[in-house]
Amino acid sequence: MSTTAVLEPVTTIKTYLRPIDGTGLAAFAAKGKANPASRGTNKVHTVMEGQYRSLSTVGNHAPVVVDEPLHLFGQDTAPAPGEIVLSGLGGCIAVGVTAVATWKGVKLSRLEVFLEGDIGNPAAWGAGGALEKTPPEMGFQAIRVKVLVEGDAPREVLDEIVRHANYYSPVANSMRNPIPFEISLAD
Repeated sequence: MSTTAVLEPVTTIKTYLRPIDGTGLAAFAAKGKANPASRGTNKVHTVMEGQYRSLSTVGNHAPVVVDEPLHLFGQDTAPAPGEIVLSGLGGCIAVGVTAVATWKGVKLSRLEVFLEGDIGNPAAWGAGGALEKTPPEMGFQAIRVKVLVEGDAPREVLDEIVRHANYYSPVANSMRNPIPFEISLAD
């Protein structure tokens, strides 16, 4: 007796990332268009624990822990300040890609941002008569960002979404452009 296998059709289920409120996004965009000079203020309170470990509190959220690696005299218990900056950039780009995709009616199934930044500290934070440097020589010298994005749109549309999100990213633009900066002792 011969048996013939019956193959069932294969069903592929595509899951999408949790969407944002498209109507709310459109209202937020209209509000910004009506008042292009509007600004918000981000506030962070940072408290040093000791060595180079600090806690930064934002609103009612759990503190963000910042430390330095062992080779920079920290305890290596948390990301370094530059890594936190790159995390902010990655988060901002991911938010922008999500917003632009929503605006364009594209459902995303995957979004990952990979960041690398070349940073050095040959001036040792200016401590102890260390090597003198000028501000342009310190900090990030190059940043590379790769975005892995998948959704229900062709690659050309996804590429345009990423380019658009990069162009309008507040964090990317803060890093690309000089901004007024002041620091002083607290009262």
